[in-house]
Amino acid sequence: MNILAFVEQRDGKLKKTGYEVVRAARAVADELKGEVMALVVGDAVRDIAGELGAFGAQRVLVVEDPRLAQYSTTAYSKIVAEIAAREEAGVVFLSATAMGKDCAPRIAVRLDAGLAADCTALKVEGGEIIATRPVYAGKALTEVKVTSSVKVFSLRPNVFTAGTGNGSSASVETAKVELSHEDFAAKVVEVTQSKGKLDVAEADIIVTGGRGLKGPENFNIIEELAGVLGGAVGASRAVVDAGWRPHDEQVGQTGKTVSPSLYIAVAVSGAIQHLAGMSSSKYIVAINKDKDAPIFQVADYGIVGDAFEIVPALTSEVKKLLGK
Repeated sequence: MNILAFVEQRDGKLKKTGYEVVRAARAVADELKGEVMALVVGDAVRDIAGELGAFGAQRVLVVEDPRLAQYSTTAYSKIVAEIAAREEAGVVFLSATAMGKDCAPRIAVRLDAGLAADCTALKVEGGEIIATRPVYAGKALTEVKVTSSVKVFSLRPNVFTAGTGNGSSASVETAKVELSHEDFAAKVVEVTQSKGKLDVAEADIIVTGGRGLKGPENFNIIEELAGVLGGAVGASRAVVDAGWRPHDEQVGQTGKTVSPSLYIAVAVSGAIQHLAGMSSSKYIVAINKDKDAPIFQVADYGIVGDAFEIVPALTSEVKKLLGK
């Protein structure tokens, strides 16, 4: 069974999640004795596509069009679905990023395929792919099997390790998909990005602040600790709703789902919506003055105390360890 891995790119650079998707596709394809095809969509992206061979892609397909420089939900889903059908791919993999969550169900509808979303593990049994995914806001995990002839899986970022490339290369082929004006009914007028700031969805270390920090002016202790650790700054929904931090930092059910190696929750109570977005982190450290805060139920390490005393002290000790 052949697998098509849709790889996201931004501003002419492949996203880390794209490597993860290709690597996961390679592992599954080895079990199914199938071929892995990677698909890159955008404007002038051919030069970056070949490196996907080092992560397991045997063929790399590129669809280029100046209009595809910015994401279009209709155009992108049409391209992925048409390429999957044309190449007779029985499985489509993509990342469960904001783009993937928007695109995956549209692709599934076009292919008359079943969709397993936000998968955290994959295995092959009896020639079938079994996916593990969280349910009940992350309180439980369930194993699912997609029974349609074509299957779509979106993979949670940072869960499937990309590793390093093996130096191999793959052939890059230009694919054509006819796009009409209707495929670009929604036009992106402007894109504003934070410069020099890590995306919480892709960061390996995240330090998140909650409402217990009492105000936006106190987030400097979160920023300093994150900076020392080389991590990203996250925020709870209450913090974002209060206007203290931008929405792109929000972690949780209505924000971004993250799976870093280290997640430090500072003054975050741990409402179920927040836990749904970070409970799959490898190691969770909770700092809260309320010993009964729900965040401690999922934490690997917990510190009960005043964040305004603990975080600066922790930052100071980390600086000493790292020689900063």
